[in-house]
Amino acid sequence: MAEITKKNVPAEPVEPASDGSVDVVVDSISAEQSAPETVDGVTVELADETANTADAVETTGTESSLTFRADSGMYSRRHEGVSSTPEPSALLTDERLLDIKDKRVAPEGGIRRAVWNASFHTINLGDSAKVRARKALEARIGVPLPGSARFVPVLTRKGGVGKTTTTTLLGMALARMREDRVVAIDANPDRGTLAERVPRATRYTIRDVVNKAPSISSFTDFSEFVSRDSTRLDVLASDSDPALSEAFDEFDYNIVADITSRYYSIVLTDCGTGIVHSVMRPTLQRANSLVIVSGGSIDEARLASETLTWLETNGYAELVKNSVVALNTATQGTVLVKLDEIENHFRSRVREVVRIPYDDHIAAGSVITWEKLSKLTRESVTLLAALVVEGIQTSTK
Repeated sequence: MAEITKKNVPAEPVEPASDGSVDVVVDSISAEQSAPETVDGVTVELADETANTADAVETTGTESSLTFRADSGMYSRRHEGVSSTPEPSALLTDERLLDIKDKRVAPEGGIRRAVWNASFHTINLGDSAKVRARKALEARIGVPLPGSARFVPVLTRKGGVGKTTTTTLLGMALARMREDRVVAIDANPDRGTLAERVPRATRYTIRDVVNKAPSISSFTDFSEFVSRDSTRLDVLASDSDPALSEAFDEFDYNIVADITSRYYSIVLTDCGTGIVHSVMRPTLQRANSLVIVSGGSIDEARLASETLTWLETNGYAELVKNSVVALNTATQGTVLVKLDEIENHFRSRVREVVRIPYDDHIAAGSVITWEKLSKLTRESVTLLAALVVEGIQTSTK
């Protein structure tokens, strides 16, 4: 039991002692009393030494004052009818005023869902191991990213290995699971095709954003320049005229990057083929992580590895360590090489490697619809998205 001490001094807030006991200071109350007492209409119940103490509650009357710390259980008890004495506000607890029930979530699919429905929601076998693993992966993608926008360039030194497709898939996987906004910018100086991978909803391009930058003061203004697909991924198209695309330079990219950083949490950049064009420097300077796309053939893997070497020797070694390689196994020659050995090579240099499988829906080269992708493709891209988010959580510029 807690100790009661009689003192002829004004009551002061009391902190718990090291052994868990608390002092209750009561004017004109006998120290020998151990039963609950009523002072000025407030019932004092003293907590056991092992109980958690709540915040101090002070009641002051005209002739006596009371300061005490009681266990939190005192304020969680339920009452019936009207109390014979005035109640302090601390008794208006959630436990007393609300009928709190556990929200039971229906399991997904198959027999588990059938049992749930047949038992009128009284028997819940829970999700299967695969479903729990998928939900855990999706939760990794959806974690909040406080602070400024994160920039993730997707690049390669060889065309035709699926860089634009990988950018689209990654953006979709991120956008569908996150509550904030994700945008993919086509910064390809050779007339990129990123906007052709989603339903085109506007004729505006990245050049229009640069020209009209002073008038863009809200997300509503900027949204006129992008196309949005069913996953909520926004795509900013490049110019269809190669001459205008080539004119897109470092200064222009910084304008677009500054604007998108106001309204988006993640900014993907579909870089052009190669790593020495003018837009690459600001792209890498802003990057929080990288996605390097490699095909499955020998020459494609070598070029991707040489890209990592170039980045390391030009001051981006830490960025390489935090990068992810997307190994596109749909390219020609993949069936002729040992993919495990290519994957092992890249694992020695980067943080993670993810294989992107062949998909009939992607091979058509038209608009990509998430629901039409194969299950294996969706799983692979979801893993890629989770790895990217993990790499940018603590990385800020």
